[in-house]
Amino acid sequence: MTIVHRPSSLSSSASGEPLEPASRACRHGPARQIRPWAGAPGTAGTVAVIGAGQTGLTLAAQYASHGWSVVVVDLQQPLVEAINAGDSQPGEEPGLAELIREAHTSGRLRATTDASSIAAEVDVIVLAVPVALDDEEQPDYRHVDAAIAAIGPGVTAGSTVIFETATPVGDTRGRFVPRLEAASGLSAEADLLVAFSPERLYSGAALQSLAKYPKLVGGIGPRSGERAAQFYASVIDADVVLMSSAEAAELSKLADTTYRDVNIALANEFARYADRIGLDVEEVIAAANSQPNSHIHQPGLGVGGRSIPVYPHFLLARAPEMELVEMSRRVNDGQVGLAIKAIQKALGGLEDVPVLVLGLTYREGVKELAYSRALPLIERLAFHGAQVAAYDPLLSAEEVERCCATAYRWGDGGPFQAIVTQTADPTFRTIDFSAFPSLTVLYDGRNSLRDVPLPAGVTYRGVGIPSRAL
Repeated sequence: MTIVHRPSSLSSSASGEPLEPASRACRHGPARQIRPWAGAPGTAGTVAVIGAGQTGLTLAAQYASHGWSVVVVDLQQPLVEAINAGDSQPGEEPGLAELIREAHTSGRLRATTDASSIAAEVDVIVLAVPVALDDEEQPDYRHVDAAIAAIGPGVTAGSTVIFETATPVGDTRGRFVPRLEAASGLSAEADLLVAFSPERLYSGAALQSLAKYPKLVGGIGPRSGERAAQFYASVIDADVVLMSSAEAAELSKLADTTYRDVNIALANEFARYADRIGLDVEEVIAAANSQPNSHIHQPGLGVGGRSIPVYPHFLLARAPEMELVEMSRRVNDGQVGLAIKAIQKALGGLEDVPVLVLGLTYREGVKELAYSRALPLIERLAFHGAQVAAYDPLLSAEEVERCCATAYRWGDGGPFQAIVTQTADPTFRTIDFSAFPSLTVLYDGRNSLRDVPLPAGVTYRGVGIPSRAL
């Protein structure tokens, strides 16, 4: 809740891993409702959150819990009705459903499909509508442009519009502001305040993220930046970092996520080399990270989710000269192909071979399929003739069938000659491998089963882990 211009730097643990910041306890007192809201400490106004996905609902619940009146805007009528009944449909985030119910009961949270009318009634508008990638891996602005067109006619003088949508550098000023000005008839920074503030929510711990990670914000001008920072200081328990510009805040988000993509690609390159010369890459990485300036991540089947595989392309859309970024994307996306080759080699081919894939979501514990490496994995296995079944503890059999593969019932045996783990869900450590009499190879895509006993004759293959056959 303190506004600063530089975040505090994090220290490192003895193993070299950066230490997690501690959660900040809420120190906000009861807020005094005021209209129009002008940023005074201890006051709260009305905020509209555009987009009722997991990010938007988490933000809405957080704002309401700090005394703001919140209106969630979404085009999906069933979702709007659920929110107006005090229900949180994306219920995987711990604590979110309870906050939604509390906010609804207190009268501080409601939802609507009418963006234009609501825009005229609120002090702050936060857009949590994603920019995705199109088929050519270029930014796809359809959803955010539609949201701007919807709110624009209703935006009034004095309003603050904040984009929490990760975007290529320069888009807040160069793309979004002109559209807002054209739709509203207002002049940005004079009549209308506009800022960018990247969401920094970790799936599965989103509410905790808001109390841990500094909230970055940059305006298109000093008035916009200051007002947006005052808003976040009233609703966020962590420090608010007021950056020099919207562009600096935009690049900070892309730098954060791209760093992780590049780091994972480096780990995967180390794993490929370790495979070739028969070393254990996890032993090597642990040793390297015992020096405090080394923070090498873990190798695996690649990178999934809505951010790390996507946002590097936002950088490349404006800076194609970033060869390391482009190469890292190719390395991480190429991990699935290496897995396929390893399984083919172990089995002598995949034609008509039954294969079981464990883990379909992009990460264990998060019910989200966006850019999951399971999808190209299953597609490539099927292309080479394999008969693919799959299981994920977060998905129903119907969801597995609808997604990509024949559903496997947990606990059953089967004729599978290969089992591939795509997530590190702890459930998989309990599997009874003796129930698969034809099993020849376990390909452990996240190196999470390396110490699990296997029946005689089954070969273990990890990512950068020496093979072992019993």
